[in-house]
Amino acid sequence: MKHLSDYLYVQSIAKCSMEELGAFIKEGITEREIVIKAEDILSENGVERFWYYNIGAFVQVGTRTNISESGRVYRPSEQKVGKNDIVTVDLSPEINAFWGDYARTFIVIDGSVVDEKQLLCQPNFIADEFGHGIHTEKQLHRMFKAYIEPEKTFEEVYLYLNKAIQQLGYVNLDFAGNLGHTIEFHKEERSYFERGNTRKIGEAELFTFEPHIKHVNGAYGFKREDIYYFWNGELKVL
Repeated sequence: MKHLSDYLYVQSIAKCSMEELGAFIKEGITEREIVIKAEDILSENGVERFWYYNIGAFVQVGTRTNISESGRVYRPSEQKVGKNDIVTVDLSPEINAFWGDYARTFIVIDGSVVDEKQLLCQPNFIADEFGHGIHTEKQLHRMFKAYIEPEKTFEEVYLYLNKAIQQLGYVNLDFAGNLGHTIEFHKEERSYFERGNTRKIGEAELFTFEPHIKHVNGAYGFKREDIYYFWNGELKVL
């Protein structure tokens, strides 16, 4: 694949920046402050611009994690991170026209971000919902990797995973109903994992899987996004 190293580079910056951001997020920090910090970290690491409507970090805190909206209208709020809370972050760095795209869900317990594995050790009923959401996101990515093939269409993958979301007791929150998109040089050219898209996966070089979900009886939304590609017929994570 042409330019694979360029995409690996910018995505690696997104991953490192997300890790650094986890040390910044704590009780009392606002959504807007998290956005500013995230974009500063990306810029300090060489990111030139942000491909998603010039938004470097799409951040939501607390029950605002249920909101799904286009970057055209997104504005970070003054919502503060609570003592036991949840924060979703979606990074959109760009270097030399090559995109990164990476989203994670941070869990805050007793005022600080905890590692996903630590959730299992928290004697806190709030952590139960948080942990279940994180576990479900990981499960969906495993199902995605097990199901997807170059000859399958974007629609087939969408229908399979959207059904899985429902069977797991969750709701697809995406405002457009999709579960991911291709990586392009212009955002208007993206193909989506959505109903009606009969394009074969193998025709795309890079694509994201990014379910935005909420448990049917839950109060919070969850995100987890990675970029995938096929290399000699084998699915890889960027």
